[in-house]
Amino acid sequence: MIGSATAASITNKDAQSQVLIVTEAGDKIEMVIEAGATVNFCPAGCFVTMPSGDRETLDGSETLDIVNGAAVIN
Repeated sequence: MIGSATAASITNKDAQSQVLIVTEAGDKIEMVIEAGATVNFCPAGCFVTMPSGDRETLDGSETLDIVNGAAVIN
């Protein structure tokens, strides 16, 4: 997924890849975030299931970090 300046941003600070499940406009996809990578996604809002199993509703302006398998919204 390629995002824009208004998209949410997530950085994986873990040493291994992490998988998010993103539901956007009724479509559910698995998004792999490689170790150390930053990905922009969710420009128009979405629901996200984090690696820890936690669920969040994003509006597309958030900045998140994955730390120890859990997402932290900054």
